[in-house]
Amino acid sequence: MERIPILKMGRFLLVTIQVDMHDQLAIALQDDLTARIARERSRGVLIDISSLDVVDSFIGRMISTISAMARVLDATTVVVGMQPAVAITLVELGLHLEGVLTALNVEKGMAMLRKHVGPEG
Repeated sequence: MERIPILKMGRFLLVTIQVDMHDQLAIALQDDLTARIARERSRGVLIDISSLDVVDSFIGRMISTISAMARVLDATTVVVGMQPAVAITLVELGLHLEGVLTALNVEKGMAMLRKHVGPEG
């Protein structure tokens, strides 16, 4: 089964989604990411979705759920690279992504994580 790689950068984890997300892959990412947050004692998670042209309601809920699980494990989540069409779809679906911080790109997302939880390392 395919997996989305999770990279460690100091106290942060970086996830770059470069394939079309389907339900099974989203569930695997949720499981893998929460396990890594706990194992690495990560304080922040940056999820880059700039390659995604479409996010359905299930994937949107999974992003929100991942963020909630990260919060319980004392980690902040920032989603970066959201395409305008994805943002429009999420709003039209009524998904608010409670507790999910967003930034335009990876650089701004990392700055946001550093601001919220301190520098990585």
